Amino acid sequence: MIPISIEIVEGNPNLASLLGWHLQQIGYSVFQAVSCQQAKIIFQKQQPSLVILSTDLPDGDGIELCRWLHKQRNCLIFVISSRTNESDIVEGLKAGADDYLTKPFGMQEFLARVEALTRRLRTSAPPACLDYGVLKIDLVQRQVRLKGNAIDLTPQEFSLLYVLAQSEGLALSRAELLQRAWPDEINNPRTVDTHVLSLRKKLEVDPQQPNLIQTVRNIGYRFNPEALMRTALRPNSQSSNIPSSSVSDRPPQFTAPPSRSFAKY
Repeated sequence: MIPISIEIVEGNPNLASLLGWHLQQIGYSVFQAVSCQQAKIIFQKQQPSLVILSTDLPDGDGIELCRWLHKQRNCLIFVISSRTNESDIVEGLKAGADDYLTKPFGMQEFLARVEALTRRLRTSAPPACLDYGVLKIDLVQRQVRLKGNAIDLTPQEFSLLYVLAQSEGLALSRAELLQRAWPDEINNPRTVDTHVLSLRKKLEVDPQQPNLIQTVRNIGYRFNPEALMRTALRPNSQSSNIPSSSVSDRPPQFTAPPSRSFAKY
């Protein structure tokens, strides 16, 4: 079974490491971010199922980040905060949080709440791979295979292909694709055109007459899965190794917390 992935967004590295260590001990895959900017990058690259989000971050308001996360995709959001007023809790829940826990908190309560949230994922877990027959998009390894051959995509190309495929045939504008695929990384919507052209060269038989990634006039682009039922894709794509992940892609290695016990965190 693929472990459920969790992103911890916490400005206090000691607390983040401690929470991450405990979560890894019970089988979760954990990524860590210490700022809003880093959190967005890791979220887009790793696509975690649960985000544990502190409201106290060095470069922005965690509640605003919660609103941003809530708009991106169907993930669970667990806010941990030193803001204890009822109005703050209500604001967090209205911003999209699925649960809200005030600091300081006990570790057992924290882990129990995480377990309660992830129980929903175990009953309705999203697919680890989008399978279109000859085309397979592995969402865990972030790899694409066409007729059994590995296709060498850049991280930006993979994100764009994933967003297009996830739209289930609906046309998306350049602005929508830009926001969903590369938030805060690329500011020019016309960059979408460049990456679409690159994807077509790697996936289509004739990039000048594309069938898989279609242009929709006055709107943008759509993913056409019906093309996969025909001979519309490159028959002999070159196999290649997927580039190694950058340092920011890798989950941190947590070491055991200090031997002294903590009652509250």
